[in-house]
Amino acid sequence: MANASDEFRLASSAIDHEGRLPRKYTDEGQGAQRGISPPLEWYNVPNGTKSLALVVEDIDAPDPNGPLVPWTLWVMINIPPSLKGLPEGFSGKEDDIGGEYGSIKEGNNDLKVPGWRGVTMPSTGHRFEFKLYALDDELDLGNKVTKEKVLEAIDGHVLGEAVLIAIY
Repeated sequence: MANASDEFRLASSAIDHEGRLPRKYTDEGQGAQRGISPPLEWYNVPNGTKSLALVVEDIDAPDPNGPLVPWTLWVMINIPPSLKGLPEGFSGKEDDIGGEYGSIKEGNNDLKVPGWRGVTMPSTGHRFEFKLYALDDELDLGNKVTKEKVLEAIDGHVLGEAVLIAIY
């Protein structure tokens, strides 16, 4: 049994001690301090990992007509395992930053636009689930990357998963 310090895990310095994600990471922030993607750090990437993929969902998104359907906030593929994390405000800037970040591809969220989108919530207390997958391969999903395509493509290639829950 691996102890916690060896465990593949995901963290964010943005989340406060109560597990909450501040407003500036959502569309409810002010001015330039709004809609910023949160910083992420990860630890103990499994051996043999060729790339990482990230899927972030609001797992309490209400569908007025039925059961809870998670709302996709952010999808990213081909994150190099050599990276230790992503800086705050990374979404939409991977080409500007370049270097090791250049291979990363952001997929479409449920607003059908690429990148991070911390939408305005009808109510607070929603759980945002950040899930980082360690994969034994890189993904080639063409121009339009979606959560559905990612989850289908990673089937059978997942070496580990790290989950982080933030409350908004």
